[in-house]
Amino acid sequence: MPSFEVLYQAAALCLTYPDDDFRARLPLLREAAPQLREFTDHAAVTPPLELAAHYVEVFDFGDRHSLYLSWWRDGDNRRRGRSLVRFQEVYRAHDLEFTGEELPDFLPAVLEFTARTGDTGLLLEHREGLERLRSRLADFGTPYASVLDAVCATLPAAPTGGRS
Repeated sequence: MPSFEVLYQAAALCLTYPDDDFRARLPLLREAAPQLREFTDHAAVTPPLELAAHYVEVFDFGDRHSLYLSWWRDGDNRRRGRSLVRFQEVYRAHDLEFTGEELPDFLPAVLEFTARTGDTGLLLEHREGLERLRSRLADFGTPYASVLDAVCATLPAAPTGGRS
């Protein structure tokens, strides 16, 4: 698989709350990851308060556009706890300790992990959830969909067909 570490790191930044640091990094993000230009161009011309309000509207109201990968597979039940432990174990296997304010399955954290290690395993394990999130963001009409488009385009095609 080709190296997409810069894209993953840039996508991680694009999927976090658009604060002043994000705005300061926009020119670098635009140049470093041309696959994200649709989103970075939109972010560059959108007033900061409007962009922040849109982020909250898209990601902070309910689970329809959840950035927590285990939610897409497990929902909000007991199995999710085991899934979160799995994320921690993968991080530890790479001598990384997850210390973020978010849960370890937070997509920007997973993208940053992937960028740092080159290990796409977590993204591949949660490919179906990524595709569902991408589809829902596209249906919602948000520019954030283009970030998921770029990430999903780096992964092998999801298997098709049912189980025998």
